[in-house]
Amino acid sequence: MTGKTEMLKLLDKLLEIYDLKQIAAMLNPMTGNDWCRETLKRIVEGKSDKTFNREETYFLNSLFPKKPDHYDNPDFKFIDLFAGIGGIRKGFEAIGGKCVFTSEWNKYSVKTYKANHYSDPAEHTFNQDIREITLSEDKSISEEDAYLHIDKHVPDHDVLLAGFPCQPFSLAGVSKKNSLGRAHGFECEAQGTLFFDVCRIIRAKQPSAFVLENVKNLRSHDKGKTFQVITEALDELGYDVADVDFKGAGAQDPKVIDGAKFLPQHRERIVLVGFRRDLNLQNKLTLKDIQIPKKTIPLNELLSDLNDEQLAKYTLTPRLWEYLYGYAKKHKAKGNGFGYGLVDPKNPNSICRTLSARYHKDGSEILIDQGWNKELGEINFGDKENQSNRPRRLTPHECGRLMGFDKPGESKFILPVSDTQAYRQFGNSVVVPVFKAVADLMKPLIMEAIRVNAKQTKKVA
Repeated sequence: MTGKTEMLKLLDKLLEIYDLKQIAAMLNPMTGNDWCRETLKRIVEGKSDKTFNREETYFLNSLFPKKPDHYDNPDFKFIDLFAGIGGIRKGFEAIGGKCVFTSEWNKYSVKTYKANHYSDPAEHTFNQDIREITLSEDKSISEEDAYLHIDKHVPDHDVLLAGFPCQPFSLAGVSKKNSLGRAHGFECEAQGTLFFDVCRIIRAKQPSAFVLENVKNLRSHDKGKTFQVITEALDELGYDVADVDFKGAGAQDPKVIDGAKFLPQHRERIVLVGFRRDLNLQNKLTLKDIQIPKKTIPLNELLSDLNDEQLAKYTLTPRLWEYLYGYAKKHKAKGNGFGYGLVDPKNPNSICRTLSARYHKDGSEILIDQGWNKELGEINFGDKENQSNRPRRLTPHECGRLMGFDKPGESKFILPVSDTQAYRQFGNSVVVPVFKAVADLMKPLIMEAIRVNAKQTKKVA
């Protein structure tokens, strides 16, 4: 039998991921015991002396992510900011990196993150609000004190990863910067944005490299001024950003990578890769060299063979399908492109629209065709036989495969949250193979940077 103290510690850790009802539901088929939410609640509240037996304890401990084989001897260390559910992390963990710090504010994303990514209890820190680390909200704190605080609370690392939100940037002129007496321009120009918090961490920790990810429109936001502030701040911090001088736009920009090159979903994101200038690695990396698969996995290989109950759950209701159908027709008549995105899984070249965080609302951007007769729909939308072929949403696990968190046929990525939260999480995440490719491209330079840092440290000593 498990001791009471050990049992409560185990439950506390599990409750960071699952609720009591989920824990009981997972226990019962494995152990045959009569566990329920109420019993576990009484244990947590100290009103029951019931404990787990050895088999139950072993099973519950098996629910936590396993430690990657390389974690005892990693090639490099990294931190994961604005981590979401760990899409960027997966790419860098796959090439031998070890995550030592994670920051994510959304409590549901944290559950999914902790369900899938191992955290070394001795060398990994979780943080919810990055501003508690950077002290950016407290105007009475000096910049130097803020840097000391960051240095104390963020572990040393070689690579910083951040899928930072793009908030409005308030551009400030030189006169304002001077009047504030700021030591660093970015402290003024990026004030009030979460990008500023990333800058503070870079300034304090001086990682060898960083990877920043954002929506494609970051380049054109506020007529390019936002992107200018970002690149100038990174330059001021002493980092060279790959392909930063590219003058073109759109798909020709190496920094803008479409997930459709890896999986059947259009998802364009801007990727900023930077290395510290004193490492003398300038011009050794361009995202033009990223390795693109010769063949994209077809959509049908990412879909599940749903049973009747699942089909009923994910197939659009007659009322919702009628609404989306009519909405699309109305906007088509006006010459607009608004409407649903119906994809044919039988077509090996089918490419989905971008999965968004609002997918849980109606699934309109990616609807799986189940045999809807378009011509008949125009003549008689309510035809009973045709109505039985209404399209369906993707399931959450199918979304996971479309984003690269699982391989075709797999459902290994754990979703301890509701469908609504899972859809939001995947819609806010990244296409994992894109960042695995970025990590592969960066790996030789990361290792070279570590060697240069070691030589520089040896000279100082």
